[in-house]
Amino acid sequence: MNPSSLSFSLNEKGRDFAVGDIHGCFSALQTALDTVNFCPTVDRLFSVGDLVDRGAESHLVLDWLAKPWFHAICGNHDFMTWRAALGNPYLEVDHQMHGGAWLYDLEADEQQRIGHRLASLPLVIEVQTPNGLVGLVHADCPYDDWAAMPKGNHSEVDIDYYLWSIERYKRQYTVPVRNLHALVHGHMTVPEMKILGNVHFIDTGGWSDRGHFTLLDLHTLKAHRGPGETLKPIVRLNYR
Repeated sequence: MNPSSLSFSLNEKGRDFAVGDIHGCFSALQTALDTVNFCPTVDRLFSVGDLVDRGAESHLVLDWLAKPWFHAICGNHDFMTWRAALGNPYLEVDHQMHGGAWLYDLEADEQQRIGHRLASLPLVIEVQTPNGLVGLVHADCPYDDWAAMPKGNHSEVDIDYYLWSIERYKRQYTVPVRNLHALVHGHMTVPEMKILGNVHFIDTGGWSDRGHFTLLDLHTLKAHRGPGETLKPIVRLNYR
């Protein structure tokens, strides 16, 4: 796994959006982008991870990751997918039961390409905005001070937090993360965007017909509601 963090400078020509878990519902995501008149020549889209599993278009993930305006961090489903694709499955969770069956229907070389690309995703992204620095981590952040976040290698404990933890949400912990304008998470599916301190949970279930995509403008922290997928949701199993 690529343990690095990525930093992005201020977008002076357009807007920056973050989107919650996509789960292989890329056509629905595109429809949501159309509702905010997303302009790929100047705007950028940052995904908080879980690009694949559950949705019927998970196999399109490489097409989206090739788009120069689309940037993503690794979520727990991306992690399970690349581990399985590269022959080292994550045995603590049954990937196929959690929406990963699509992967095993692909040819071996396609699995390899997807696996290597997902394994290269960073765990942390930070984006400079007109109002300060915004961080993106898939599930949770173990630090109350962004300055304490490692910029290079991350410990196994930290990685477990980034990919799986729901501690902040479960505890309804409202202490802001210092030295950061805002922190953005996915992973925890909520009916509407939830803010705890300066931490924004934006996985509003756009991958199912019970939810919608939330597009968070990172410059203004205004949330835009986009339509979700029309497919019936797969039952969410408790793996953490």
